[in-house]
Formats: sequence, C-alpha cells, structure tokens
Amino acid sequence: MSTPAARMDGRAWASLFVLCGAVFLEGIDVAMLNVALPSIRADLGLSTGMLSGVISAYVLGYGGFMLLGGRAADLLGRRRVFLFWLVVFLAFSGLGGLATEGWMLLLARFVTGVASAFMMPAGLALVTAAFPAGPARTKALGVYAGTAAGGYTLGLVAGGLLTAIGWRWVFFAPVIMAALILIAAIPLIKEPDTAESTAEVPAASFAEGSAGRSRGGFDLVGAFSVTGAMLLLAYGVVRLERPSHGAALTACAFAGGLVLLAAFVAIERRAASPLLRLGILRSAALVRTNLSAALFLAAFAGFQFLMTLYLQELRGWTTWQTGLAMLVVGIDTVLAPTLTPRLVDRFGNLRVLLGGLVLAAVAYGLFLPVGLDWAYLLMFPIIALLGTAFALAYGPLTMAATEGVDESEHGTAGGLFYTSIQFGTALGLSAVTAVQVAALGGGTSPGAGLDALRTALAVPFAAALLAALITAFGLRARAAVRTADPAPQPVKTAL
Repeated sequence: MSTPAARMDGRAWASLFVLCGAVFLEGIDVAMLNVALPSIRADLGLSTGMLSGVISAYVLGYGGFMLLGGRAADLLGRRRVFLFWLVVFLAFSGLGGLATEGWMLLLARFVTGVASAFMMPAGLALVTAAFPAGPARTKALGVYAGTAAGGYTLGLVAGGLLTAIGWRWVFFAPVIMAALILIAAIPLIKEPDTAESTAEVPAASFAEGSAGRSRGGFDLVGAFSVTGAMLLLAYGVVRLERPSHGAALTACAFAGGLVLLAAFVAIERRAASPLLRLGILRSAALVRTNLSAALFLAAFAGFQFLMTLYLQELRGWTTWQTGLAMLVVGIDTVLAPTLTPRLVDRFGNLRVLLGGLVLAAVAYGLFLPVGLDWAYLLMFPIIALLGTAFALAYGPLTMAATEGVDESEHGTAGGLFYTSIQFGTALGLSAVTAVQVAALGGGTSPGAGLDALRTALAVPFAAALLAALITAFGLRARAAVRTADPAPQPVKTAL
C-alpha cells in the first residue's frame, strides 16, 4: 500500500511531465515556424516585411508581457494562469493554421507570444513548488530544462518534415499537442501552497493594491509602463536586423523604451505592491544568470539561423535535409535530464554551467573557417559538441534562475529568466543578420556569401565567450562568499 508521501511524489512527477510538454511545445513552436517561412511566403504571397513581421510579432508579445506574466503567476495563482493561457495558446495557434491573410498570421503570432509570456514563468514556478530544494529539484529542473532544450533543437527537424506535408501543419501540430497537455494538466496540476492563499484574493483587490499581504496587490501603472518598455525595446532589437532602414525610428523605439523603463523603476520604488520588487535585482548571482542566459541563447539562435542560410542557400540543401543535419543537436534531450543533474550534484551548478558555455564557444570557434566544400562528417562532431554544450548549460541556467530567491517570488524570477532568453534570442538573430547583411554588401556570388557568413559567425562565438567569462567571475565570487558565509539566505532585500 502506497504512503501519502509516495503518492504525492508520484503526482509531482506526473505534473512535471505535463509541464515538460508545455515547455517543449513552446520551444518547438518557435523553431518549426522559422523553417516554414519560405513556404508561407509562396502560398500567401507575403512581402519580405510582412514575413519578418510574423517572427517579430511573437517576439514583441513574448518579450513585452513576460514580466507581467511572471508577477501574475505569483499573484493570481500559477495553475490558474498556466491553464488559462494554455487555452489561449491553443486557440491562436489554430488561427495561424487557418490564416488566409498576413494580418491573421501577425495577430496569431502576437497573441501566441503573449500566451507563452504568461505560461512559461507559471510553469517554472509550478516545477520549483512541486519539488523541495535539493537533489529532487535539481533532477526535476534537469528534466524540465532538457525538454525545453529539446524543443528548441528538434524544432528544425519537425518543421522541415511538417512543412513538406503542408506549412499549416506547423500551426496545427501545436494545437493537437496543446489540447493533449490541457487534458492531462487539469486533473494533475495542483496549486502550490505558496500561491493558494493569493489565488483566493478577489480580483478587485489586485487592482486596488490592497490585498492583505504585502505582495498581494497588482501594480497596474507599473505593469503598463514595463510592458510598453519591453514592447518598444523588443521592437528596436528586431529592427536592428536592417540598421539602414529607418534608423531614426529604431533610435526612437530604443529611446522610448528606455524612458518607460526609467519610469517603471521610479514607479516601483514608490509602489506599495510593486510588479517587480527591485530588491531582487540586488542579487548579483541572479543578474549574472540572466546575462549569461541572454548571451547563450543569442549565440545559439544566431548560429542556428546562419546554419540554415549556409545549408539551404549556399549548399542548396532542402528543408528536411537541413533539419536532419541539425538533428544531432537534439542529443541534449537525452543528456540534459540524465547526465546534467548528476554532474550538478557532484561538481556544483556553476561549474557545470561554465563547462557548457566553454564547450559552446569552442564549437562556434571550430565553425569559423567553414567552407563550401565541407563534408557533413566534418560538421557532425562540431554540431554534436554544441548539443552537448546545450545540455550542460541550459539546465543549470534554469536551476540558477530561482536559486536563492524566496519561493513566493519564483514566478517573478521565472519571468526575468524567460525575458532574458527571449531578448537574447531576438538580439542574436538581429545581430547576426545585421553583420551578415553589412559584410555581404552588394555581393551576390557564393564566395561573397560565404565570407559574409564567416564574419557573422564571430557574433555567436563572442557571445558564448562573454557568457563563459561572466559565469567564471560568478564562480570566483561565489567561492569567496562561501568562505565568509557558507549558508546564504534567500533574497528578501526591500527597497
């Protein structure tokens, strides 16, 4: 006969697999669409600007609402937020599959991005709440992060295969997955104790900021200001892909975003129940984690984009051949939940993270002299090395995202983490595109294209190297702190 603790443990792992399905869905959804863009353009007759907007709309929705999504999860209840926005994700992914005009795709991708912005921090907070700090949480986060990484890396393969059937399946497949996840989530996922009390507070008290607890209010002015700031900054980052096109508008977007961000900081300093308690940013470890996450994903997104250009435009490979060539990156799906937690238990989170970042920098560096005549057997070990690096880095980054943060603020910490990931991804794509376009100039020959691609490959190499340096500094700083204080307390700094 099973004990209550065993039943609870079994339920926790069952809910983890449901949440893993959601984070896998988010990762694969983004990667699949990138592969399908040429087919979408051919079928709907979209302009280049509209096609770029399909990607940008998701970035704007995701990056613009992530902090609000993280705070909403802490205030309104993680389960409630997760389930509601999973339904929204399902509905608007379906709208994308039914689209007959460009504006329908733009709307579908923007709202899907907003849904992800609310789902992801709620999902991460649900995982950390289901498992106590220690080996169990380390293993759970390893599985969770490995599944997320698998979504990013396997999306190219799935996108290539589905696009061969028809590009609309790139939207319909996530609808089917989301429906299955929703059916399993309703009975399996329960509201954690840390959020149950706040979930019962009437919605009106959130708006008024008068809930009985100090963190129980909803700072609407702060929410509007930071959402506007994130939207403008994300828009500015996306526009960097073509720096010569409307430079004044790009500058205005960044300026407006920074002004609103400054206003947000001023508002949060005075708010009774701030959207983002600024004291959380006094954790140097948390800041380093988010910087490293942004740089790591910027490097990976940029490299993935350049590999697609190299294989399809310079080598003439098909979409499914490109997807199969990148399949080996999916080795992280196996290594992240199995090898990474063991390494973390033995060597510590930061050391494993540093090893992953160094391996990533080595992989990007090995690809710098790429040639038009490189055989796949030459590329295979480099891509496999990158998959291993992803397995060693992404899990520890996810674990560090909430490390040292009070349980009641795990949704907010998750929002910060996924904001960093999204902005890093957008910045990496924009940076490599801008460098590649500038280096190409007016050249049209394969040789000119290869030279431009080699120049752009320096961006992911530099980003991964910088992330490794930041993590190495954090490892040294943590060693010094542990010497002075072996048991640091969760971040509870008040401003």
